[in-house]
Amino acid sequence: MSAPLGTETEADASLDPPRAGGVDPAVSGWLREQLAPVRRGIRRTALLGTLGGWLVIPQAGLIAATVSGVLVTEQEPGHLALLLGLLLLVLLLRGVCEWRRDRLAAGVFTDIRQRTRSTVARHLYSLGPVGVGQAQSGPLASALLEQVDSLGDYAARYQPQLMQAVMVPLGIVATVFMLDWLAGLLLLLSAPLIPLFMALVGMGAAAVNRSQFQALARLSGHFLDRLQGLAVLKHYGLGDAATRDIAASSDDYRRRTMAVLRVAFLSSAVLEFFSAVAVAMIAIYIGLGLLGFQQIGPAGALTLYSGLFILLLAPEFFAPLRDLGQRYHDRAAAMGAASELAPLLAKPSPMAVRSGYHGSPPAAPTIELEAVQACYGDSPPVFPQPVNLSIAAGSTTLLTGTSGCGKSTLLFLATGFLKSTAGTITIDGVPLQDYAPGALERGTAWLGQTPHLLPGSIRDNILLGLPDASEDAVRNAAEAAGVLRFADHLPGGLDCLVGERGHGLSGGEAQRVALARALIRRPNLLLLDEPTASLDPESRRYLLAAIQQRASAGDCTIVIATHQPDQFPWADQRISLESQNG
Repeated sequence: MSAPLGTETEADASLDPPRAGGVDPAVSGWLREQLAPVRRGIRRTALLGTLGGWLVIPQAGLIAATVSGVLVTEQEPGHLALLLGLLLLVLLLRGVCEWRRDRLAAGVFTDIRQRTRSTVARHLYSLGPVGVGQAQSGPLASALLEQVDSLGDYAARYQPQLMQAVMVPLGIVATVFMLDWLAGLLLLLSAPLIPLFMALVGMGAAAVNRSQFQALARLSGHFLDRLQGLAVLKHYGLGDAATRDIAASSDDYRRRTMAVLRVAFLSSAVLEFFSAVAVAMIAIYIGLGLLGFQQIGPAGALTLYSGLFILLLAPEFFAPLRDLGQRYHDRAAAMGAASELAPLLAKPSPMAVRSGYHGSPPAAPTIELEAVQACYGDSPPVFPQPVNLSIAAGSTTLLTGTSGCGKSTLLFLATGFLKSTAGTITIDGVPLQDYAPGALERGTAWLGQTPHLLPGSIRDNILLGLPDASEDAVRNAAEAAGVLRFADHLPGGLDCLVGERGHGLSGGEAQRVALARALIRRPNLLLLDEPTASLDPESRRYLLAAIQQRASAGDCTIVIATHQPDQFPWADQRISLESQNG
C-alpha cells in the first residue's frame, strides 16, 4: 500500500510543479483545442455580458438626470416620471441580459464538461485493459470528475469575462471622456493597476492549483488503497493506524486547500484596494470641482448631472476587472487540471491498431505468432527471444512457464490488447491489424485470475457477457459453470445480490460466475489466465469440468496460461515459453 500523503516520498515530491507562474505552451494549446467546439457559446455569453455592462451607462445617466431634475432644474413631474420609466426599462433589459447570459454560461459549462468527459472516457477505453491497468484508479476518478469540472468553470466564466473586462470599461471610459476628459484620463491611468497586480498575485496560482489537483489525485488513490486492504489491515490490528494515516493525509490536503484560498483572498483584497483608491480619486476630483476648490482642466464646468454621472460610472468601470480577478482562479484551476489531463490523453494506446478490413472469424480460429516480441511502454522486451508458436483451430493449448516469462502477455497479444513491437500475429491467416475494431472481441471471452464482479445480482453479472441473452441461456451458462450448485441455496437464487468485487461470494464462487459470464457468449476463442489459482478443490473441480465440456464441443479455440498443467490432461498441446525463449 502507498505511503501516507502527509509524508511525501521522493517520487511524490517530484510530481509537484515548480512554484513559477509560467504555463506550459503544450498545456495552453491543449486547453484551446478543448474550447474550440464551444467558442460560439463563449462569444454569445460574452456578448450578452458586454451588452448588460454597457446598459450601465444609460442607467447611470438616467439616475443622474433624475437627481439633477429634482434638486437643480426642478423638472416637471411628467418628465421625471418618463425618466423613471426609462430607468425601469433599462433595469429590466439588464436583468434579461444577465439571465440569458447565465443560461448560456450554464450551457457552455455542461457542453464542455460532457465533451471532455466523453473524450477522457473514450481515450481510457482505447487504452484497453493493459493501458488502464498501468494507471491508478484514484487519479483516473479525479480526472473524470473534479478536473473536468474545472475546465467547465474556465470556459463558462473566465473566457466570457475576459472579453467583458475589455469591452465594458472601453464603453464607460469613452462616455466619461465625453463628459470630462480629466476624469476619463484618471480612469484610464488607473485601469492597468488592476490587471498588473492581478497578474503579479496570480503568477503562482496555476502552480498552486496544479499541486492541489495532484494532491487530490494522490489522496483519492491513497483512500482507495486503504479501503481495498481494510480486511487485511484489521486482521493484523492496523485498523487504527490506517485511520490515523488517512486523517494525516486529509489534513495535508486541507493545508494545501488553505494555501489555494490564501492566494484567492490575497488577490481579491489587492483588486478591491486599488479599485477603491481609484474611485476615491475620482470622487475627490468631482467633489472639489463641484465645490469650486480647484479649476484644473474641465473641473470648473462640472455640474451635478455630469459629476454624479461620472461618479456612478467609476465603480462600474472597475467591476468587470474585479470580476476578472475573481475568475482568474478559474483559469488557474483549469491550467492545473489541463496539466494533468493533457498527459493522460496524450498517452499512446498499447492496443494494436485495426484497419477494419475483416470481420470476426466465423468459427474457432487458428492463431499463428511468428518472431513476435512485445514490451510495455519503455520497459525492456518481455521475451528474451522472439516467440514462434502455432495454435490449431478448436484446440486447447496450455502456456506454461515461470512467473514473468510472458504467459499473460501472449494472451494480450492474441486479443490485440497489446501490440507487438516485432513479428506478425495472424488469426485464421489474416494479420491481426486487418481486423475491424471490436471484430475479434465479439467472439472472444476472457477469464482472469481475479474476476471483477459489479454490484448487482448474480444474473446481472452473467448477463454482462451477453446482455440480450434469454433466460434459458443464462441458466445453461450458470449450470455449465457450476453456479447453480451454490446459487440455488442463496436467497433469490440467481437474483441474489452481491456487493462490490463480488462481496458475499467466496473466491471460487466468484470465479464460477465469471466463467458463466464468459460461456454465455458462446465464444469461438476462450482465453484463461490462471483460472484455477487459489481455488478450493470443489470450485476447481467445477471449473475444470466446465472448461473441458466447452473444449469437447470442438468449436472453440482455448488458450490457458497456467502454472499447473497437470490439471488439464485433456489439453491438445502444451507450450513452454521457457523453451521458446531458450
